[in-house]
Amino acid sequence: MEKQRAQEIVDAIEMIQVSYRGIPVYIQEVHAEKDMATVFPLDQMDDEQTVELNGLYEVNPNEYPN
Repeated sequence: MEKQRAQEIVDAIEMIQVSYRGIPVYIQEVHAEKDMATVFPLDQMDDEQTVELNGLYEVNPNEYPN
């Protein structure tokens, strides 16, 4: 994911679905100078991790049936 888009997602009012290597995550903070972000899995909010931005992908909500 590009740095700018990751920051837009952090700043967004609405929840934008993002995954890290297939795991749904919440982006807490972007570290643009390091190409990293602090995230946590949506089902393990205490498991905060710093990950590479290139492992983050925006999930299109239309990809999956409800």
